[in-house]
Amino acid sequence: MTQNVPAQIPAKFLFDTVFDNGAVVPSSRAKRHFTAEDLEQARAEGRAEGERSAVAQSEAAMAATLADIAAAVRQAMGALAERVQEHRGASADLSLACARRIANAALDQFPQAPVEAALAALSQELASEPRLLVRAPAEDAERLADLLTAAAERIGLTCQIVVRSDPALPRAAFGFDWGDGKAQFDPVTADAAVADALATALAAEGLHGEPIVLEQVS
Repeated sequence: MTQNVPAQIPAKFLFDTVFDNGAVVPSSRAKRHFTAEDLEQARAEGRAEGERSAVAQSEAAMAATLADIAAAVRQAMGALAERVQEHRGASADLSLACARRIANAALDQFPQAPVEAALAALSQELASEPRLLVRAPAEDAERLADLLTAAAERIGLTCQIVVRSDPALPRAAFGFDWGDGKAQFDPVTADAAVADALATALAAEGLHGEPIVLEQVS
C-alpha cells in the first residue's frame, strides 16, 4: 500500500531577508511609516542644520571682510610710514637751517668765541708747552693774536702764542699746533658732518624703526 507523504511546502521568500555567506540578516529597508515624534525630530534636525549652515556662511563672509580691511590697513600704514619719514626729514632740514642761521649770527657777533673756547678746553694739554702755533684766516690773524694772548693769561697759560694767517681757511676756522698735538676747527666741515650724521640717523630710523604689526585674519 502506498503511503501518501505530504509534500513539504517551501517557505515564502520575503524581500526583507538578506543572505550573507549563508547567514540571514535583517534587511535595512527604509522605514515607511513615521510617528509624530519622528517628524518632530526630523524638523528639529533640519532647523539645526540650517542654522549651522547660515552661521558658517556668515562667519566666512565676516572673515573675508576682515581680511580685506586688514589688507587695506596694511597698505595705509605703509603709506603713512613713508609720510612720517618724509616729515621727519623735512623737520630735520628745517632745524638744521635754523641752526645754521643762529651759528652764523653768533659768529658775526662773537667771531673769537670758538678759538677762545678751544684754548680753554685744551688748557691742560698746553700747560707745559712753551709755544702754541695758531693758524687763522688772514682777516682774523692780527686780531686773534691779542685776543688769544689775553685769554691765555686769564686761564694761566704761559706758552708763547704765535698766530699765522692761512688764506685757505674759511671764516672762523683755525688750527692749533703745539708740537705734541694738533687741533682744528672748520665751520664748513663741521656743518657738513652734522648734516651727514643727521641723514644717517634718519635713514637708520626709517630702516629699523618699530613697525606696526597687524594680526593675520584667517
